[in-house]
Amino acid sequence: MALLLAVAMLTGGIFGHIGIWLFIAVSIYLVWNIVNLYRLERWLGRGRRFNSPTTTGVWGEICNHIYLLRRRERTRKRHLVQLLREIRNFTTAMPDGVIIMNHTGEIRWLNEAAGRLLHLRVPQDVGQRLPNLMRHPDFIRYLRDNHYDEPVSLVSPFSRTQHLTLRIVPYGLEQRLVLVRDTTRLRRLEEMRREFVANASHELRSPLTVMSGYLEAMHEDAQLMQDWRKPLEEMLHQAARMTAIVSDLLELSRLENEQHEAPYSPVDVPALIRRICEEALSLGCGPRDILLEVDEMLFLLGAEREIYSAFSNLLFNAMNYTPASGKVTLSWKQEGEAAQFTVSDTGIGIPAEHIPRLTERFYRVDKSRHRASGGTGLGLAIVKHVLQHHGASLAISSEPGRGSVFSCRFTRERVRREADKAGTG
Repeated sequence: MALLLAVAMLTGGIFGHIGIWLFIAVSIYLVWNIVNLYRLERWLGRGRRFNSPTTTGVWGEICNHIYLLRRRERTRKRHLVQLLREIRNFTTAMPDGVIIMNHTGEIRWLNEAAGRLLHLRVPQDVGQRLPNLMRHPDFIRYLRDNHYDEPVSLVSPFSRTQHLTLRIVPYGLEQRLVLVRDTTRLRRLEEMRREFVANASHELRSPLTVMSGYLEAMHEDAQLMQDWRKPLEEMLHQAARMTAIVSDLLELSRLENEQHEAPYSPVDVPALIRRICEEALSLGCGPRDILLEVDEMLFLLGAEREIYSAFSNLLFNAMNYTPASGKVTLSWKQEGEAAQFTVSDTGIGIPAEHIPRLTERFYRVDKSRHRASGGTGLGLAIVKHVLQHHGASLAISSEPGRGSVFSCRFTRERVRREADKAGTG
């Protein structure tokens, strides 16, 4: 532009009419800009043409910058296409089903495994709402509740012998990822384990009864007791311990095989607690008294046998692991709309790293201590299953050397006050 203006002024100075020459120079510059703008527009419009138009000046710089940006975009797009291809190959090879759906439940994409497990078709079912195609009530409830911390397990609506586990993972802007897994084999293995434990326990019960009977008869023989007192007492102790293990295994198997929730039968918890306390004090271990804080009008709706099993296991454990000079406190009271049964002691306590595993079968914090106390290692596992049947939860807090606190919290649906019952009667 400066060159054109200089030439126009020089020419105008020589030939006169400087204004006309300046107008011609500006017109030439405008035409040059329009031509370059047109060439740039054609280049940008033709996406297949990769090379930029040849030009000079500021338009050359602009075209060069756009060329570099387009080349970076093409490289990035090539990487994204490659990544998407790898993701597609990965999800296609997955044995688990994967479904992408939006916040309304419409299917955006699914892999072959999801189509096979849920009998979905591609591309016919893409764009359809998954709840309309998967009409299982448990899945509909799981999808509606918006609580996706845990998966939902259900029997496939297309095959009664197939078990599925579905989990929803929210991501992005109201998008949801549905993971589908076939757990039929795991369920069969679990059923086989349960049947084996139950059958083995039943088979062991009769021989143990016979052995215990003979040992008790030998223990009453004064002549044998003179020379065999210690071995006979040890055998009787071990036979009793094995009988307790078998009984707990049978109880645990029964609880595991109970798929339905506990009935809503009224349970006189205060009377039940008094009976459990009498039995705990008759064990001859732990403190000689139990401090009670019981709401006499607070009842539960549930299975009395199971409630007795859970509460007695917690109290007997507290008595076993608390010295005679310690203190065991049992409370049964209402907390808001819920009811809570708590057993606290001043016993030896439990290290924090062991607390998450206490409800596992046969898990022992200290094996030698557990054998000395005569425990079976199944008590807390039984407690966990009983509470699951009643929709309750178990909370454990403990500190070595200062004691432990075990709390069972029951929801308001299981709570019943005897005063309310009397009033309605």
